[in-house]
Amino acid sequence: MRVVLLGATGLVGNVMMRAMEERSFPVDRFIPCASARSAGREVVFRDRAYRVRTVEEALEYKPHIAIFSAGAAISREYAPSFASQGCFVIDNSSAWRADTAVPLVVPEVNASELNQSKKIIANPNCSTIQLVMVLAPLHREYGLRRLVISTYQSVTGTGVRAVQQLHNERQGIGGEMAYPHPIDLNCFPHGGDFLENGYTAEEMKLVNETRKILHEPGLRITSTVVRIPVLGGHSEAVNIELEKDFSLGEVRQLLQNSPGIVVQDDPSGNVYPMPLHVRDRDEVFVGRIRRDTSLPSGLDLWIVADNLRKGAATNAIQIAEELMARSYL
Repeated sequence: MRVVLLGATGLVGNVMMRAMEERSFPVDRFIPCASARSAGREVVFRDRAYRVRTVEEALEYKPHIAIFSAGAAISREYAPSFASQGCFVIDNSSAWRADTAVPLVVPEVNASELNQSKKIIANPNCSTIQLVMVLAPLHREYGLRRLVISTYQSVTGTGVRAVQQLHNERQGIGGEMAYPHPIDLNCFPHGGDFLENGYTAEEMKLVNETRKILHEPGLRITSTVVRIPVLGGHSEAVNIELEKDFSLGEVRQLLQNSPGIVVQDDPSGNVYPMPLHVRDRDEVFVGRIRRDTSLPSGLDLWIVADNLRKGAATNAIQIAEELMARSYL
């Protein structure tokens, strides 16, 4: 099993390696890969140092799987080259998510969309992954009519520069700014570039990717993305209007029985999901489960997950595991 990891020197790339180690993912030949300026550096995987290769060098190994986490431009340029060799490409960027010919996969939700002939597979946006993990069982049972989503997203979702900006601000020192404003002791409703419709790119990813994964192109969704000074863990306040009525007990039971979901919902004991407690966890946590008293069949939820784990690395490795389980490799 020859595995390329493109973006091995980045924040998500490091978590990818750790996830493969922890899940004992079978790798006979590991080929870390990055941009030309990072080529020649070393990364450590399973207690062994590996020299980082260029993309062109990685192609020469004819890998079985290539996991991309190096940005949309790199993915658009190189993913077809790997796929043309028969390699499965699991792409963590936004490059292929909207492509109708490319599966957008969360294994617990729609693994059936994996196909031997579709070599490029898109990993959804981190906020989308944790959202659809909870929405999918609710949709199957009650039907979704409308969603109002507000996210509270960690600086790790932006990358190393944003983490460093937060550290610098907390230490009172200057440095490169990843954001247009200070992030420490602050939050701002700005994730991705602003679009002509007034939404940001991150907000529209939530809308479009959720519709694609759930096969509901007309689902009414509105979203607001907020960046907060947290190191690891995205949180979402989600207001849901369902087609059918429900009991809260049924909803809790449904979610408790859904794979990959942990229900933490005891407000009287101050028990609810928090990003502080989900770091380095692969599950999606949900709490504050309550009726929306302003409309019939309305439900409010609070959803939290580690955006670098289930929101990126773990989901990608789970896709690779699913390809193996289906004997596509």
